Amino acid sequence: MEISYSFVIPVFNRPNEIRELLESMKKLDFDDDFEIVIVEDGSTETAEEVLAEFSEDLNISYFRKPNSGPGDSRNYGMSRAKGDYFLILDSDVILPSQYIKEVDKELQQEFIHCFGGPDAAHQEFSPIQKAINYSMTSFLTTGGIRGGKKMVGKFQPRSFNMGLSKKAFEATGGFGRIHPGEDPDLSLRLEKSGFSTRFFRNAFVYHKRRINWEKFYQQVYKFGMVRPILNKWHPTSAKPTFWFPSLFMIGFLFSVILVFTGFPYLLLGYVIYFIVLFFHSLALNSSLTIAMYSVWASLVQFSGYGLGFCLSTYYIRILNQDPEIRFPKLFFHHAQKDKNSYPNQV
Repeated sequence: MEISYSFVIPVFNRPNEIRELLESMKKLDFDDDFEIVIVEDGSTETAEEVLAEFSEDLNISYFRKPNSGPGDSRNYGMSRAKGDYFLILDSDVILPSQYIKEVDKELQQEFIHCFGGPDAAHQEFSPIQKAINYSMTSFLTTGGIRGGKKMVGKFQPRSFNMGLSKKAFEATGGFGRIHPGEDPDLSLRLEKSGFSTRFFRNAFVYHKRRINWEKFYQQVYKFGMVRPILNKWHPTSAKPTFWFPSLFMIGFLFSVILVFTGFPYLLLGYVIYFIVLFFHSLALNSSLTIAMYSVWASLVQFSGYGLGFCLSTYYIRILNQDPEIRFPKLFFHHAQKDKNSYPNQV
């Protein structure tokens, strides 16, 4: 089967990240040509000069448009891409040399219209980045689905490392206006349209994620906020496990209170859990600093997601408020539905 690939990458004021990503793309081990579609999403600090450095080595299509969010920018790029299979990445990833070869091998063995791959921490990442990666990918925190656990059955790809056929894009209209949460929303709409998804374990990327604790907290807080909205839109997707971070933090605070009443045993259970996290991260990363940071990253992840989930559940599910009115910052209201309403290619 002959498949033509187009990478689709939205970027917003991050030219240095694009440089690192393109450097890794120059080293991709793949015999056939592939297209790289860069969509500048209303940036004031553009990547145009950076892209010029790679114009002779890579097949780059560059577009600039008003800011309308990453989901709409991906749609914009896919609607103009020349390939028939889109490889969607975030600008803050780096590709291993075998990435596209692993994707092509999977699709040649068993074609599927949408896939997702895991992420890993590059050896040059900072200790905080490695700790956050551990927290987001470990089976002790998230079940390991995003970090390489072998998946069977249904899987919801994430747009930092995702593949989508042209046919599936045209059938669903691509990503919606919510952000974050646009990727699981698309996965659920793909399922309703009859398309399957699959996890490509070996098609991993190095994902930088957030580089400080404040940005990481804001990210997971928003993840928690969008989940009740997605559950309302797609009722069959709701799972009891989405409550775990909220219940974890409520239990943790309750266990601290119980210590002052002479009952330390519940808190002891949490202490044991954090010790297990510490030594598991230590075994994986061979660093005391990263291991300590991993415990803190897990607390930040659980507390941010848990709080966002509880607040959103209260307003969306209990008070039955309109998500776009209650949480307008989670939606890009200027996303374009007409692909011809933007300026042409730069």
